[in-house]
Amino acid sequence: MSSNKQICSTRQNFLVFGSPQIQQAEIDEVVATLNSGWLGTGPKVAQFEQDFARYKAVTADQVAAVNSCTAALHVSMIAANLQPGDEVITTPLTFCATVNAIIHAGLTPKLADIDPLTLNIDPKVLKQAISPRTRAIVPVHFAGRPCEMNDLMAVAQQYDLQIIEDCAHAIESEYQGQKTGTFGNFGCFSFYVTKNVVTGEGGMVIAKNEEDCGRVKILALHGMSKDAWHRFGDSGFKHYQVVECGFKYNMMDVQAAIGIHQLARVETNWQRRQEIWQHYQSELADLPIVLPQPPAPNMRHGYHLYTILIDEKQTGISRDQFLDAMTANKIGVGVHYLSIPEHPFYQQSFGWRPEDFPHAMRIGRQTVSLPLSAKLTETDVAQVIDAVRRILSS
Repeated sequence: MSSNKQICSTRQNFLVFGSPQIQQAEIDEVVATLNSGWLGTGPKVAQFEQDFARYKAVTADQVAAVNSCTAALHVSMIAANLQPGDEVITTPLTFCATVNAIIHAGLTPKLADIDPLTLNIDPKVLKQAISPRTRAIVPVHFAGRPCEMNDLMAVAQQYDLQIIEDCAHAIESEYQGQKTGTFGNFGCFSFYVTKNVVTGEGGMVIAKNEEDCGRVKILALHGMSKDAWHRFGDSGFKHYQVVECGFKYNMMDVQAAIGIHQLARVETNWQRRQEIWQHYQSELADLPIVLPQPPAPNMRHGYHLYTILIDEKQTGISRDQFLDAMTANKIGVGVHYLSIPEHPFYQQSFGWRPEDFPHAMRIGRQTVSLPLSAKLTETDVAQVIDAVRRILSS
């Protein structure tokens, strides 16, 4: 990549954070789907499921497409046969959907603080949080960096706990050669508009066994024994039975039409984000900020987020002032995330206090996510770097 010093930093248009790279192939596929008359769950969803299963090296009967990662987490917890009141431990540094899914499933969320370097749940702290009511762990592969799955699997085996992986950031990630989402009983993925593979809204479940995946599919469409494609396909109408009280969580063919071509470019886009990530690492290394830890030799990072930490004592500017300054420079940034205990609902519902999870609290109050997308041009990346340097030097 060319040096940022050679490119003017003044932007004419706002650089939207997380803007997806949509190419003509996706547009043509969506148009063809609209012209086909089959917009709901049908052949495109089936193709997307098969392509995703192939990419993750599992069978097609182990994957189920849904309308969000939140839905994926929710139905996975139900399919795991967890019972109301069972405790599920997760990280305090995650999007609210991780905890909300636990609550929606009638379960009791419990938090264990993060490792301040990896930003993932700390297996040692997790082990201390286990009680006689604990039944499952929901590790989040934060920013695309895999959790220490050997340690987590050992804890799960010792205490007979299920693992439901939150892989919203980690489609491409691997730990010791094994793909994320294939360690636990379930793996849950996101195809939201800012993610590495985009369908606009969408998600996927990988189940360890085919029986659980079959139940996920039933739960995701009202609890019906047959999905819409089997009811109304060209082989004739098929009667269905409602076998349990399910949800409206199915993916549409219009969404899958986008995802098919997004997934086809997943490796090319990963390589581009890796290049940008490494360029940030080298160009920002001399600044008084904390950069993300490089991936360990035994893992493949998904490079979903590039997060820096702004410590006001070191930089002379607060995190929120930095956010405002980047926005004023027409560069979109994100915060991933304020820790879960910072939010009033969880404080009131569970008595959580930010200071009870000091690492997540500090990270959540200092973190900023810089743009990291395969759509970024060299000029975009150079202008991000230039803006960061100018703001911190002023």
